Amino acid sequence: MRKLLIVGATSTIAEHTARRFAADGDALFLVGRNDTRLAAIAEDLRVRGAAQVATHVMDADDLSAHGPMLDAAEAELGGLDTVLVAYGTLPDQTACQADPSAAVAAWHTNAVSVVALLTDVANRFERRGGGLIAAISSVAGDRGRASNYVYGSAKAGLNAFLDGLRHRLFARGVQVLSIRPGMVDTPMTADFDKGPLFAQPDKVAGDIHKAICRRRAVLYTPGFWRLIMTVITCLPRAVFHRSKL
Repeated sequence: MRKLLIVGATSTIAEHTARRFAADGDALFLVGRNDTRLAAIAEDLRVRGAAQVATHVMDADDLSAHGPMLDAAEAELGGLDTVLVAYGTLPDQTACQADPSAAVAAWHTNAVSVVALLTDVANRFERRGGGLIAAISSVAGDRGRASNYVYGSAKAGLNAFLDGLRHRLFARGVQVLSIRPGMVDTPMTADFDKGPLFAQPDKVAGDIHKAICRRRAVLYTPGFWRLIMTVITCLPRAVFHRSKL
């Protein structure tokens, strides 16, 4: 039985992923900003077979709240062995270009707060000599593009952080998983025209569950995004800058 903390548990991808672990009979500690939504998800996960479900209200942008939240999760579940960070925002690129404070806010939520949280988690797991850290990033972090470079650059920073954290913790038996989804049909993308590259959240959740169980290092989900991003990152700059990607 895993003792799993999910931060950003009310996101659609996190909810679908939590259902997979509930079916395994795992114990779950759910963190989010909406108490009512957390309670509803928790009740659903108990019905689906979770050994234990507890909830905790927290705004991840409040860095001072991270430590007390981790203390509460460890006390409630009797320790932690898996942490999944599943929160983030998809900022409006045009607004970020016009307003520096909007760009900084996007970076704070998508990169700075995650780095702060995972540094605390990493130190706890390192002292213990085991555990698994997983964080949802994005394929957008693989190459900066005009259409979403504020969001993409925050995810690129997170990807590099996770790479380094994996390197640091390898000798201590702590696994670090970087999850890089493509476009997913969730409320975050409600205003987007849906095309063939959009994935359903349950497909992505299944891939995340499998990657955590198999202790993988990097997950592209769906898998075809690995090939797509390989092509995009290999495009010569002279060609790339003439594209509309």
